[in-house]
Amino acid sequence: MPRLGPTARRVLGLPDPGDWERRKQRKLGKQGQAAPAAVPQQAVNPWETAAQQLLEKRTAPTPVAPLPGTRPAEPAPTAPWATVEERSGSAFARRLGRGVLWTLVAAFALLGAKSVLIPKKAPDPVQSAAPAKTAPAYPADEARVTASRFARAYLAWDEKAPAARAAGLAAVLPEGADATMGWDGKGKQDVLAVEASTVTPAAQQQARVRVDVLVRPTTPATPPKPGTAPAPTLPAHWLGLEVPVVQASGRVIVTGPPGIVGVPTTGPKTPELAAPEADSAFGEQTTETITQFFTAYAAGDTETVTAPGTVVPPLPAGVSLAEVASWTADKGTGPDRTGTARVTWQIGGAQLEQTYRVELTRVASADAQRWQVAAVHGGTA
Repeated sequence: MPRLGPTARRVLGLPDPGDWERRKQRKLGKQGQAAPAAVPQQAVNPWETAAQQLLEKRTAPTPVAPLPGTRPAEPAPTAPWATVEERSGSAFARRLGRGVLWTLVAAFALLGAKSVLIPKKAPDPVQSAAPAKTAPAYPADEARVTASRFARAYLAWDEKAPAARAAGLAAVLPEGADATMGWDGKGKQDVLAVEASTVTPAAQQQARVRVDVLVRPTTPATPPKPGTAPAPTLPAHWLGLEVPVVQASGRVIVTGPPGIVGVPTTGPKTPELAAPEADSAFGEQTTETITQFFTAYAAGDTETVTAPGTVVPPLPAGVSLAEVASWTADKGTGPDRTGTARVTWQIGGAQLEQTYRVELTRVASADAQRWQVAAVHGGTA
């Protein structure tokens, strides 16, 4: 039979076995009392027997009848184990374990209450996101300036003044570099215009810069043969130049000789552009307004034909209006409208047709209202 200590009995919810033992002893004591020996009737005095029975009835406890609807009390069962006295070490361990358990329960309860009463703030996505480490952008503007200065000095030469070309190249080349850059010191050529465009970065802080240069040779491209007439010089034309540069010590410099490349002779095909729907009635209504504006535009006085607050700088001298070839107003509503005007100018002894986008606004006064120009832009965009 296993022997259970007080801690195990409390965990299992069992009563103290001592109570069971005491109840069992009382029950056995009552059952073990021997009944009085039968006395032969002939040896017993009937008067004494009656007196004895009367005395037993008076001293015997009066049985208590069970209440109606209840079951009679059953004898107390005996405990199926033996009591073991709890040691002092076990009692200490039990108290310590109970204290640790209740401490953990209280801690978890406080944490749960804190999360409900004081919810954790969501991190700011702007602040929490770590900034991405990106390489610094290549100094494209400085690269274009350096390549443009180099191209102007590189393609302009004069055999009578070679030092001018060398000085221009030395300003954008590494220290100690050859400033002749392959020129044989002969001929003469002028640079009329320089246009830098695309910058293509490469490894090790290098880049390639596209430069278009308008040059005008003043000597023949090839020397004439003996006894022949001198070859004519070439007219001004564009050259494409790709210049290698590198960023070093906070500057962009040219690393070596460039390469001459071709210049496109035509552009790519344009995409299909939808033309705005025209408003014929409004176009006819405002044709006179457009004609007056472009006449004043060429004369340099647009104040009387533009809306209040609008400033349109005058055209330069030598430009006069030949005609307003067409005026097409876009479909729309409201006080602000837009349209396209095709205008022919007289300039440089020739006529030149151009296109403008014109913005009109309705100006109202106490007596009447009229349309005036609010803005004018060249082109169809």
